[in-house]
Amino acid sequence: MPLTKQRCSALLMVLAMAGGTALAQSPATPVSPPPSTAQAPLAQQFTLANGLTLIVRPDRRAPTVVQMLWVRVGAMDEVDGTSGVAHALEHMMFKGTPDIKAGEFSRRVAAFGGMDNAFTTRDATAYHLQIPARRLETAMQLEADRFARNQWDDDEFKREIEVIKEERRQRTEESPRARMFEALNAMVYQAHPYRRPVIGWMSDIEAMTPGDARAFYRRWYVPANAALVIAGDVDVAQVRALAEKHFGALPAAAVPARKPREEPAQTGPRRLEYRAVADQALVALAYKVPQWRGAEVDNETDRDALALTVLSAVLDGYDGARLDRALVQGVGTGGKRLADSAGSSYGLMGRGPQLFMLTAVPSAGVTTEMASAALKAEVARIAREGIQEAELQRVKTQWTAGEIYKLDSVANQARELGGYWINGMGLDAGDRLMARLRTVTAAQVQLVAQRYFSDEQLSTGVLVPDPSRREAASAAPAGPRPALTRH
Repeated sequence: MPLTKQRCSALLMVLAMAGGTALAQSPATPVSPPPSTAQAPLAQQFTLANGLTLIVRPDRRAPTVVQMLWVRVGAMDEVDGTSGVAHALEHMMFKGTPDIKAGEFSRRVAAFGGMDNAFTTRDATAYHLQIPARRLETAMQLEADRFARNQWDDDEFKREIEVIKEERRQRTEESPRARMFEALNAMVYQAHPYRRPVIGWMSDIEAMTPGDARAFYRRWYVPANAALVIAGDVDVAQVRALAEKHFGALPAAAVPARKPREEPAQTGPRRLEYRAVADQALVALAYKVPQWRGAEVDNETDRDALALTVLSAVLDGYDGARLDRALVQGVGTGGKRLADSAGSSYGLMGRGPQLFMLTAVPSAGVTTEMASAALKAEVARIAREGIQEAELQRVKTQWTAGEIYKLDSVANQARELGGYWINGMGLDAGDRLMARLRTVTAAQVQLVAQRYFSDEQLSTGVLVPDPSRREAASAAPAGPRPALTRH
């Protein structure tokens, strides 16, 4: 839950997170003329005999390809005591196979002009490469090999755990804001596994064993729990043949049953004060709201989720949006600045429950209570007065432009397709999302502002600057600190 002020709508954030995979062809294959940006080439989806999903989206504008392997497993699939194991395993997937030594995977990709990396989220783990189209088969062979035959020795794991601990120190332990958001997240979700940080609690990282990571790998890294997404200068039939050759031969295995872990209903406000040495205070208001499920049939829950997306954009979707004008510029308060920054964000979709969050960094002389009240007042104003048609149309215009601009990146195309697959949605989810967002009315936005922002569903996190607290970051090594890897 980053504090960074959002200057785009929730949908544009989703689109920006989407990534495209380009598939390669032989250099002798003629390159088709670039498609119109108004009409993207259609993706196709296949299921191999072992259960692996293949998604291919041709884009012939440049001889490049993005390959993404998505595994439907993330931090939410861990159990208490091994938080962070999904992320640790992501690191270890670069440490070799019976035929590839540690680090050799990335060196080979770089040698033929490609780039590779990976990421872990609460919902998924994804491995991505951008390569010249003619090297697609080599990339696919490398990816299939490590997906099926990842191996490393215990000493390699122990060394990488030190890197992960350093990653946690730099990104969480040494940032009071990051620690406050981590604590707030653990308070918001009491039963759902979203309460655990993706990187894991430090005590769990320190206690993690090679066996923990190997067991997680054997359990979840099976073809039926994965999708190979290819976007770029490719021929669909050729890509399918290559996928059958390199991934289709992998042995099938059942995906473990996932037990439902529902979050109990919240029945009253929750509040957290996190005291730390910090330059400025911070207040975050987190509301439990419905998420978009992408159902084929229009329904009230999905309509509310889309209206919440519009609400977030109206509050903080562009320079000079409502939160910026009211809290930062002081419009309507006689020019008094209440906050140095203010923002709004909404998760829209995910495998678990989502939040609508309002944040503010109070200006000098402004209390967190005043900043909190100002944030609530802006939502209450929309609930009372509604929004202007010009605001609604501005947001919709931005979304339409974003839908076109995203086609410039095959990486964005692949990430979007993979993200929808992770959430159990079809290839047309993006089109349906855009079509339904265009139908959102000002009245619907006013209605969700009235419906979902009571204190009953509110969790408040406050970062309180306290110079007396000199908490040392979790035991850093005495010598030189480990360098962070790209993963």
